[in-house]
Amino acid sequence: MNSTNICQDFYGGLDSLFTCEPHGEFQRIRTPYLYPDGDIIDVFCKLQDDVVIVSDFGETTRWLRMQTVSSRRTPKQKALIQDTCQTHGVEFFKGIILARCRPGDQFAAVVVRVAQAALRVSDLWFTFRTRSVESVPDEVADFLSERHFRFERGEKLAGRSGKVWTPDFHIRAVRRSSLVYVLSTGSRSAARAIVHQIHTAWYDLNHLAAGPEALQFVSLFDDNLDVWSDEDFRLAEQLSTVSRWSKPNEFAEILKAA
Repeated sequence: MNSTNICQDFYGGLDSLFTCEPHGEFQRIRTPYLYPDGDIIDVFCKLQDDVVIVSDFGETTRWLRMQTVSSRRTPKQKALIQDTCQTHGVEFFKGIILARCRPGDQFAAVVVRVAQAALRVSDLWFTFRTRSVESVPDEVADFLSERHFRFERGEKLAGRSGKVWTPDFHIRAVRRSSLVYVLSTGSRSAARAIVHQIHTAWYDLNHLAAGPEALQFVSLFDDNLDVWSDEDFRLAEQLSTVSRWSKPNEFAEILKAA
C-alpha cells in the first residue's frame, strides 16, 4: 500500500465488512459492529410501498435482557436510550430500533444509523455491570427527579429518645410531605433485622407524624429479590405506609395522596 491507493483500498474493503442475504420476508444485513460480548449486530430490512423499513428486530433490547436478572431499566437508562436514538436519528418503538429509508435517501446511511444506535444502546450493559455500585436509593432518587418531586436526602432528625435518625428521603409533595426509608438487602437472614431497625426509627420519630403538617412515613421495600416475608410487611405497616419498589407508580401515588 502507498499514499496513492489508500482510499482505493479503503473503499474496496468496505464491501467485505457488510453482507446482505434473504431472511424470510426480510433482508438481513450483517454489519461489522459487535455487541459488548462479541456477538454480531445484524440489521433487517423490508420494502413496504416505496419505503424500506430498517430495524434491529428488537435484538438489542433482547440482548440486554439476557445480561441481567432484572427486566426493569432505571429512568437514567431509559433516558440514555432515548438520547442515543435521537442522536442517531432513529426511532425506539416497543423495544425496536428502526429508521425509514424514503425515496431519495441513501440506504447505506440509514443502515449505518440503525447499527450505530444498536451499538450505543448495547453499551448500557456497562451500566448494568456497575449497578451494584449504584444503590437502590440512587435509583429512587433518579425516579423522584424524573417525576419532578422535590426531595432531600440524608436529613438528620432527632427522635424522642434523643437518638438521631437519617431517613433516606424527605419528599415534599403538594398535599403532604413524606419521610421514606428504603429497605434493601440480598440476605433473607438480614431482612428481619432491617425491618426491626426501621420500625424502631418510625416509633422514635412518631412525634413528626402529628399536627397540622404531619409527615407521612413510608417504608419502601426493594422487592426485586425474594427476601421479605409477610411478617416483615405487617410489622412495617404498623407505623408506616408500605410500598414496593417493583411498583414505582404506586409509590408515586402514595407520595401524592393527602
